[in-house]
Amino acid sequence: MVGFITFEGGDGSGKSTQIRLLEKHLVMRDKTCLTTREPGGTSLGRLLRQILLETGKRPISASTELFLYLADRAQHVHEVIAPAIRKGTIVLSDRYIDSTVAYQGYGRGFDLQLLLSLNRIASEGLTPDITFLLDCPVQLGLSRTVHRGSNPSTSKSNDRFESENLEFHEKVRNGFLDLAAAEPERFYIIDASRSEQEVFAAVKEIVDRRLDLPR
Repeated sequence: MVGFITFEGGDGSGKSTQIRLLEKHLVMRDKTCLTTREPGGTSLGRLLRQILLETGKRPISASTELFLYLADRAQHVHEVIAPAIRKGTIVLSDRYIDSTVAYQGYGRGFDLQLLLSLNRIASEGLTPDITFLLDCPVQLGLSRTVHRGSNPSTSKSNDRFESENLEFHEKVRNGFLDLAAAEPERFYIIDASRSEQEVFAAVKEIVDRRLDLPR
């Protein structure tokens, strides 16, 4: 039974686009879906998202950043994800625990085992059935965020992580790849340097097979 699918990857990897395409595909197959994101999947989360992702004149400490993400996840699981799964809804989430381990662990340098322990509490032990890691070279992903920011239809301010240096993003990418290697039964690594439709074809093939949908 597949009830919880997460999308992970660095900045500019195309997660939001692929989630939107997958949701449309599943709805056309008469599947009930809920698309959500971290941070920001609840009313509280939207407030935390403003603090966490908007670049401001007053930086927050790495510890503050970590605990805000954990607070967002705890409320997200309790209020949105777990109830939906219990009702038989397929939940599609843009980021989850693996992002915290990659960004705060590999990127910021927090102890990985400590992060996993804290996340078990925040997530109530809820683990995704499928995690897609959309992987592409760091410079390609960051170039996409620059293009996105200059496009009036998708314009947004730079977030904290997009403003980090190249070394930070390389650490994050390596973190995601390490996590995927450690759990090959859950992770599917997708080459996100390809076109949107090529990436979606790979995602769709895996989901259709796992859900035993007609192809």
